[in-house]
Amino acid sequence: MKKPVVYAFIDSQNLNLGASKDICRGGKKIYKGWKLDFTEFIKYLTTDFNVSKAFIFIGKVSGNEKLYRYLKRAGYNLVFKPTVIASKEKTKGNVDAELVLHAAAVEFGNYNKAVIVSGDGDFYCLHNFLRKNNKLLKIIIPNKYCRSQLLSEFQRYVLELNGLKNRLKKQIGRRGALPRG
Repeated sequence: MKKPVVYAFIDSQNLNLGASKDICRGGKKIYKGWKLDFTEFIKYLTTDFNVSKAFIFIGKVSGNEKLYRYLKRAGYNLVFKPTVIASKEKTKGNVDAELVLHAAAVEFGNYNKAVIVSGDGDFYCLHNFLRKNNKLLKIIIPNKYCRSQLLSEFQRYVLELNGLKNRLKKQIGRRGALPRG
């Protein structure tokens, strides 16, 4: 029996910020962020889910060329979204539409199963579409605090990445965390 072709569709911002950002409620830290090792993450996707292509959707920002080269060398297929400056501190490059388009149309005929990496409820329609077409394999979320309530009906597909922190976090002296600039 032939193995299914599995593609991963990754919301880069949701994954990176979801793993790395500390979360506080009522003045107390309830989640300590950690740096994801993107090289280990793609190895994980390949070995544990048989992912043959991993698409990472990311905003295109001048000055981040080193980051883009690193992700390509690690094995990711980059799909860029033009960005806009929202404020002095914030650049916006919402990739949701591009991720849905690639998973549901552009790449749809090329894979048998999909792994969606994001806890964002904006992907509800995609999850539902993939499930109805028997193509939804897994929804990977950074942590339980980055999980939309809209994912509750997809519980059997959801995997919380924080449970793999020891395997996937950036280790001192090991290459793999996101380079700056």
